[in-house]
Amino acid sequence: MIAAAEAMLEARGIDAFYGPSHILRSVNFRVGRGETVSLLGRNGMGKTTLLRTLIGLLKPKRGSILLNGRDMTDARPNIRARAGMGFVPEGRGIFPNLSVEENLLFAARLGPEGQVEWTPEAIYEMFPRLADRRKIWGNLLSGGEQQMLTIGRVLLSNPTVLLIDEATEGLAPKMRDEIWKTLGLIATKGIATVIVDKNLDDLVELVDRHVILTKGEVVFEGTSDELLADQDMVRTMLGV
Repeated sequence: MIAAAEAMLEARGIDAFYGPSHILRSVNFRVGRGETVSLLGRNGMGKTTLLRTLIGLLKPKRGSILLNGRDMTDARPNIRARAGMGFVPEGRGIFPNLSVEENLLFAARLGPEGQVEWTPEAIYEMFPRLADRRKIWGNLLSGGEQQMLTIGRVLLSNPTVLLIDEATEGLAPKMRDEIWKTLGLIATKGIATVIVDKNLDDLVELVDRHVILTKGEVVFEGTSDELLADQDMVRTMLGV
């Protein structure tokens, strides 16, 4: 288990609200450099809210957020992105009236440590479908192709931390398999990655550690073996 001092991204005692609704309750969460962590829980338990809080789209009422030891609690999302955080939101988020190529070039930049792990050529190699459609507008792509473009665009910011919210939701099985293959490749690149997804079978093969949220509180944290050893908890907390 990674010590807190080694954490790449860390949330400490986070309380977050939507209006009067108390969504996150004293949440402590961390991901180490190069670690892949799943964030699990039934619908409405606070998973997306935690990702939105980590990236800065929602300001916590209490608690702090650190990126590589640097306090980011009050930083705007663009500042966090420049500091190395990347976010693949649920529902994607491409520019529909820009081509695939323009979407990618718009996002390309050096990482916060000057790294250039990802280039447009690397994205086209990873997603040949995008290479074939590089002149096509974003709104003319299929849902799976749009998801590939969203992931590729975030990777071109050369992040050190990547937050991924339901990247395979609603995709055809073949497209879903391609996304999981991509997530496996990302896991080998040293990017600290947090994945929200319902596909437990794929997650247990991929991630280093699982965190379960229930009613905005962390109720489990452990490895795949530890998670699968308690099938009653899996059925109760995840409904699978």
